[in-house]
Amino acid sequence: MQLSVKPSSQNQIPFILYYLTFMEKVLIAGATGTTGKQVVNLLNESQYFEPIAMIRKEDQKAQFEAQNVKWIMGDLSEDISHTCENVDKVVFAAGSGGKKVVEIDQEGAKKLIDASQKHNIKKFVMLSSMGADQPEEAEDLQEYLEAKHNADKYLKNSNLNYTIVRPGSLTNDEGTNHIQLSHKLNKQGEISRADVAQTLARVLHDDTANKETFEILKGETLISKAIDTMSRATVH
Repeated sequence: MQLSVKPSSQNQIPFILYYLTFMEKVLIAGATGTTGKQVVNLLNESQYFEPIAMIRKEDQKAQFEAQNVKWIMGDLSEDISHTCENVDKVVFAAGSGGKKVVEIDQEGAKKLIDASQKHNIKKFVMLSSMGADQPEEAEDLQEYLEAKHNADKYLKNSNLNYTIVRPGSLTNDEGTNHIQLSHKLNKQGEISRADVAQTLARVLHDDTANKETFEILKGETLISKAIDTMSRATVH
């Protein structure tokens, strides 16, 4: 949405400021995690989105206040119905680290999906995992993949617009801004958290990969080009 501003003879307003863009507010669950922090940083530099970090502890406020990033208290193991009020979109990048996978990765995600529906969120972006489509076939991390599978299924069965992103093994390597992307890649591999964060940020746009689920690994295709291919497939 844009608001036209008429120039004033008393104060010379640059032409670029004639139109004020209302940035969409994006709640990030898992904002203090390794990937979530990178999503926050990307959105904080964006001209389209304003990040709101969901935090569990008082001592987590300072890191976001130092970046002029808004925050809201919310614990995925408790009631979080308030967190989506006055929010446009949601990114779920939270994880229990294998300690409370059902409580956080599954039920916590479901709670946030419910809160998103309650407040008419326009898009829900889910950070899932490769293997979540068939957790019973996994040799390890089966409980985790089962939790992600159930959370993904719950999102698909909701009334929300969504994108589900399933990366391979996450690394702390520098991002390359290049990936492989497909509904099903039929192979295992790695991808940097930086490139995952870029992907999550890009699919937030209204016209991008709506109601799509896809896998990503490090690759040779520009992230923007790979996602555009998926978005065109959605349209057709």
